[in-house]
Amino acid sequence: MGQAPVRPRGRAARLGMLLLPSIIVLLCVGITAAIAVSVQEHSIRTATTERVVDVATHLAELDQVRNAVVQDRETATAELQPLTDVVQRAAGVDYVVITDDAGIRITHPTPSERGQHVSTDPSRALAGETYVDTEAGTRGLTLRAKTPVLDDDGDVIGILSVGILESSISEDFGEAVADLLPWIIGALVVGTLANTLVSAAIRRRFRGADEMTREMEHQRTTTALLREQTHEFRTRLHVLHGLVSHGDSAEALRYIEDIAPVQTASDDDGGDMHPLLRAVIEALRSDLAALGTAFSADVDLRTPPDDDLMLVVTNLCRNAGEAGASRVRLQLVETEDAVHGTVDDDGAGIAPSQRSQVFALGFSSKPDRSGAGRGIGLNLVRRIVTDRGGTIEIGESTLGGARFSFDLRVPERTAPERAYR
Repeated sequence: MGQAPVRPRGRAARLGMLLLPSIIVLLCVGITAAIAVSVQEHSIRTATTERVVDVATHLAELDQVRNAVVQDRETATAELQPLTDVVQRAAGVDYVVITDDAGIRITHPTPSERGQHVSTDPSRALAGETYVDTEAGTRGLTLRAKTPVLDDDGDVIGILSVGILESSISEDFGEAVADLLPWIIGALVVGTLANTLVSAAIRRRFRGADEMTREMEHQRTTTALLREQTHEFRTRLHVLHGLVSHGDSAEALRYIEDIAPVQTASDDDGGDMHPLLRAVIEALRSDLAALGTAFSADVDLRTPPDDDLMLVVTNLCRNAGEAGASRVRLQLVETEDAVHGTVDDDGAGIAPSQRSQVFALGFSSKPDRSGAGRGIGLNLVRRIVTDRGGTIEIGESTLGGARFSFDLRVPERTAPERAYR
């Protein structure tokens, strides 16, 4: 039986579902990493800002600084430069600069800059404002805090400026990101593992869905085939009913012979056989002869055969002929409570590894060239036998092919029956 292809739309949906967990993992890790980096940068810049402000304001409040800035510049530099050098190293800042009320530097890390006017506008600090800004100075782009130095009367007598290079802040940020990197990689690994598990579960689910889809396609194909055959059969029955009801028996027989040529059994084969069973065997002989298969039957029944028995016999014998056997032999024997039957053929047989599969719906060892699907008859046989409380087994025939052996329980009898052979 051919397998129905998976539709492109279904394949695209399956691919999308398989990729979705990976996309979610990447998005979650990426967004989390971006937020963590942004928070880290904000934290570093906030901490740096607080540090330069604290250093500047505390130094500006020292009496040593307030007293020194009003002295002459050389005396003030000699007294305050050692102090600013110590504070610079202790606080981890890049410079500490003190100026007088005219903006002339009293202290500076670079000696040549001492006694020079500051390179940036000092007006806001001289106006008594403490502020933080990023400016380009003699040492480069810096984040700096400026605050006024006030005397006891609150007048501005100098400026105190503390700064950290933006390059130093970038280095701190890079180190912080490097510390985050193992956590980001760990989250990515965990997410990937989780994604693998989820994808495996989804693949298993889709695999089952694909099998169900193929089974449904087969069922739809089979239903359409049976509907078509039923319609054709009903049409032929209507024709026969019309011929018989008008008394055209001869024409009815000719019509039957046209649509299903029948080989009449010999007297030896007929014997005392029930008419229905004889008709079925003649039909089988004719059908199998059309396939090039010789058919023989050995029947010993005491009760008229029912529809279930006829369906089982017909399907097993036709299946043997369609599988390529040149000889098919049917044997039926009735005991007190069951009919025991065997169907032997001289075909290729059924491999032991396939015997557990042959009764599955859709299984067939015959090529499916019609596109309508195969594997219906044997499944029907098993259901009939099972529903009647019987068994069916597959073995090797003495003819060289396969043997189907079955037991079909006989319904309770209400009166003695004539023996049919």
